[in-house]
Amino acid sequence: MSILVNKASRVVVQGITGRDGAFHTSKMKAYGTRVVGGVSPGKAGQQVDGVPVFNTVEEAVKATGATVSVIFVPAPFAGDAILEAAYAGIELVVCITEHVPVRDMTRVMPVLKENNTKLIGANCPGLITPGECLVGILPGMIFKPGNVGLISRSGTLTYEVVNMLTGKGLGQTTCVGIGGDAISGLYFIDLLEMFENDPSTRAVVLIGEIGGDAEEQAARFISEKMTKPVVAFIAGQSAPPGKRMGHAGAIISSGSGTAEEKIKAFHAAGVPVAKEPSEIPKLVKKMLEG
Repeated sequence: MSILVNKASRVVVQGITGRDGAFHTSKMKAYGTRVVGGVSPGKAGQQVDGVPVFNTVEEAVKATGATVSVIFVPAPFAGDAILEAAYAGIELVVCITEHVPVRDMTRVMPVLKENNTKLIGANCPGLITPGECLVGILPGMIFKPGNVGLISRSGTLTYEVVNMLTGKGLGQTTCVGIGGDAISGLYFIDLLEMFENDPSTRAVVLIGEIGGDAEEQAARFISEKMTKPVVAFIAGQSAPPGKRMGHAGAIISSGSGTAEEKIKAFHAAGVPVAKEPSEIPKLVKKMLEG
């Protein structure tokens, strides 16, 4: 099994006629994802790599039965694109767009809850269930079907760690890049719970970073609710206080959100923390064998 997406997922691409939308539509299709439609206002009737284009998400859903949307529209319009997908009945929205204004995200979040719409992102690489469905910009060739789930705030570290896992024969159930924005959709606890309930997932890799307290909350959840082993890594261990390191959420303020605090929380929860990404496969194997 998997979480969130599988071979039955029907995907619509918002912003399909743009450069990035068109490029990644072809990549997702080539991987085997069921890309059933695209949305670009005023361009209905066109096709992108054989995918029909609609003016609105509502029209696309009615015509194709789409259940998942992936967003490649510019940042000033991404918030409205997420809302449009939610109002159209999309179950899962994956927003790749970066630099989405915080004000827009604060407007979006209550609507998602009201419409029971799940969100991955914004500012994320997407997610993949290897061998079944890729939604986003992940490089599909490095993933391999298996029994390890992965959640990551860092897109680049997602690729690096997955490549190492695959190289050591550790395939994955589903890998989710949640992004590092201050306001995001599904986060560590949401996804840990999904992996805990997924019978095919035997272990989980969690890649966090400095800033906020999401990792500390995840550590408490693991300690209290998880029966499956989790291996963690925290990026930004050498970051100076008060400096933003890449992601909007990756900032240490008033002494909180440090790598040291996060690592301490995971250790207290019995979660092994890799000092370097290259240690992760060894720790996962040890947990699975133990």
